[in-house]
Amino acid sequence: MASLLHLPADDSVLLVVTHSNIKSFSPEIRFSLQMSVEAVKEKLWRKCGTAVESMLLELHDDAGSKIADLSDNLRPLGFYSPQDRYRLHIIDLDPSSVTSGGWLEDTSLVEKYTISEEAYSKLDSNFRKFKEKMISQNPTHDKKLADNYMEELCANIKVGDRCEVEPGAKRGVVKFVGKAEALGPGFWVGIQYDEPLGKHDGMVKGIRFFECPPGHGAVVRPDKVKVGDFPERDPFEEEEEI
Repeated sequence: MASLLHLPADDSVLLVVTHSNIKSFSPEIRFSLQMSVEAVKEKLWRKCGTAVESMLLELHDDAGSKIADLSDNLRPLGFYSPQDRYRLHIIDLDPSSVTSGGWLEDTSLVEKYTISEEAYSKLDSNFRKFKEKMISQNPTHDKKLADNYMEELCANIKVGDRCEVEPGAKRGVVKFVGKAEALGPGFWVGIQYDEPLGKHDGMVKGIRFFECPPGHGAVVRPDKVKVGDFPERDPFEEEEEI
């Protein structure tokens, strides 16, 4: 308890996080040294999907040497004396975990649902029929957008900016700003969400726009993005509010 009391209230550390099953998972996450090991695991669960009870944490220094196992869930993180840029390695002990077998990284492992052209055409409603209806009601609906579509909205958006994305007020950091012809004419913004609320790891239609952990990436139009002072939400602080 004494160790916890001597930690400054605003003391924190920036750690590089890696995962035993997700090789592309290596975000930098800031933790309060006041947080218990269990609270650290809860925060990491929201990032990678490994259950708290199946999570073993190892702390490595910036030279790669293992310092300690964070085996006591009740101790504060500061007890283990982590420094900025030290590595926190997650070991998933559950063989049936969602992170095992490469499922979160290799989409070729996912069985694809297919439907024949004949069966698709017989559906009462499908996207093709919806698109044809929209074009018939609004002939300009399918016109080609200008190459500089929404360019002016990108004037104040730059890579590295913290942001909030609608709908849902999802927070993250800007990782890409520019044209993405594979997605459509005009300008786009690539986002790395703080939580796994995205659809990919920065690769869309076989094109790498940026890099981020699986399930944290999104590419949206700039009118959905607001940049500013949007720090990462701490779910545990929110839960303590009355």
